[in-house]
Amino acid sequence: MLRDCRTAGRPDLLHSSVRAWLGSIAVLAALVVVALGLLYAGVGEPGAVDARLSALVDRAGPTWRHVALATDFLGEPLGAAALVAAAVTGCLALRSPRAAVLVVAATGISVGATKLLKPVVARTIHGENLSFPSGHTAFLTAFALVVALLATGRLGLGRPAGTALVLTAALLAGGAMGWAQVLLGAHYPTDTLGGFCTALAVVPATAWLVDRTADRRTERNTDRAEPKADAGRRQGR
Repeated sequence: MLRDCRTAGRPDLLHSSVRAWLGSIAVLAALVVVALGLLYAGVGEPGAVDARLSALVDRAGPTWRHVALATDFLGEPLGAAALVAAAVTGCLALRSPRAAVLVVAATGISVGATKLLKPVVARTIHGENLSFPSGHTAFLTAFALVVALLATGRLGLGRPAGTALVLTAALLAGGAMGWAQVLLGAHYPTDTLGGFCTALAVVPATAWLVDRTADRRTERNTDRAEPKADAGRRQGR
């Protein structure tokens, strides 16, 4: 009972309305990353699906290349840092340091995971450039997922609305960056799918970890404060 009272009303990042299904999606996404990594390990050319999708994307006119370059910038160090800084500033302004930690941790771990996987999978494009999975796609997908998760909790959205918001944000961000990477020739389409799924696997796990770490810290502080409060009450009698 005491534990229930302590945990009631805590601002969990992984909101209860999306926790169960997002956890299931994270597991499936991780399996997709593993499957694609095994399928394209050591490959230096596009697969049949890559070739067809790339041909469709390449039909875009020169104007769309400027849009792709602008989108690509959001995944570059300067653009990514600006997005993260803005989000962290917003979280701190709303007095939610836990959310600020998630923004940094989820995006950082997602990109870090792609960097670790690239030499393991060893898929290449344009010679010796490691390509799987796409770090740009992982970053923007993770960023959008985090923002959507925070909005779901902040607005108290129920399961249908919360699910729709999180899924839509992830698909729009991941789809936009994936399209840009393929149009610019930086990645194969399946590389971007791998980046998208990497973010889907990493963000829920990171949110859960941040929640549990923050909750344990709060419990320890509460346990330390209770004996002091009891002693103060006894002295006042």
